[in-house]
Amino acid sequence: MTGMGELDLDIREIREEDAGEVMTLQRAAFVSEAQIYGSADMPPLTQTLDEVRWELRENLGCVALDGGRMVGALRARTDGELLLIGRIAIAPDMQGHGIGSRLLDAVEARGASAGAREAELFTGSLSEANIRLYERQGYRETERIDEGDGTAQVFLRKRLG
Repeated sequence: MTGMGELDLDIREIREEDAGEVMTLQRAAFVSEAQIYGSADMPPLTQTLDEVRWELRENLGCVALDGGRMVGALRARTDGELLLIGRIAIAPDMQGHGIGSRLLDAVEARGASAGAREAELFTGSLSEANIRLYERQGYRETERIDEGDGTAQVFLRKRLG
């Protein structure tokens, strides 16, 4: 595994032509989430290439490249003054190296430049590593929506700027 000091990441905006690579990365990254929740029936694993391509149009998201390899991606769009962040995907062998934090920093800056004053994202209540990452990045829980199966969607927000 590459140590954090050795990573020379290139963070850039996500593009529609990244759809195939983003979908592959997303599927690899979300397998561990499917294992936590005991179900592969989740949008990041069932989305089609056309759906991903459509989501990447006019998207404020970013990707992380290590050499020529895409090792991280996230999507974002604005809704008024709110930056909605989703589908954070880090290559399984690269998780824990700060890529998620760097992507969040980059997309928050893009969102603030586009007029967003606050960012919001969500994850499942069993995704403890995700929640820890978001809290380290300054996000605070604002709402829990009970899914009726012992889990909840956890929404977190952060002021920008």
